[in-house]
Parts: sequence; C-alpha cells; structure tokens
Amino acid sequence: MTYVIGGACIDTKDCSCRDVCPVDDCIVGEDDDRMLFINPAECIDCGACMPACPVDAIYSDDEGLVDEERPAEWEVYLELNRLYFRDRGRARSQVYQLKPVP
Repeated sequence: MTYVIGGACIDTKDCSCRDVCPVDDCIVGEDDDRMLFINPAECIDCGACMPACPVDAIYSDDEGLVDEERPAEWEVYLELNRLYFRDRGRARSQVYQLKPVP
C-alpha cells in the first residue's frame, strides 16, 4: 500500500506533506508540475502526509477503502501518480486534461 495525491492538489501544490515526509524524494513536484506526486516505490506507508495536507488531497491506495474515503473520481490519480515516475511528460499532459487551465 502507498499514498496517492489527488486532484485537490492541482494548482495548490502546498508542500506541507513533503515537509513531514520522512523519506527524501518520496513526494515530488517540479516547477513545471501543477501538483505534487508520491513515488510508490519510495513511500513507506507511514501516513504522515495525510494530516499535513491542507486540502485533503492525499489518500491511501488500499483497495479496501470505502467510497467516502476515496471518491471514485480519484481513481485516475492512482495511475497518474505511478505514471509520473515513468513518463513525466505524459503525466503532466494528463493533469491538463483532468483540469484545464482557466
């Protein structure tokens, strides 16, 4: 299990979660990114990031969660977080598709 950053982070990119994460380079986001991403290979499942997020954008990818803990529309962010660490360009493009710049 790991944690995932969802759509509420887009254009917010508050780094409170990164500040409390005990793993360097687990939660990342470059200047070109509109949101932060959690590296599933680095996440140690400590959960420190969840309460630190001011917009409640972080959730567990545990498949046993009930709908109110992980809205169905956030499922796309699970794959988006994984994609970011394989192909950042495609991930950035998908963020723009999910939430176009006004």
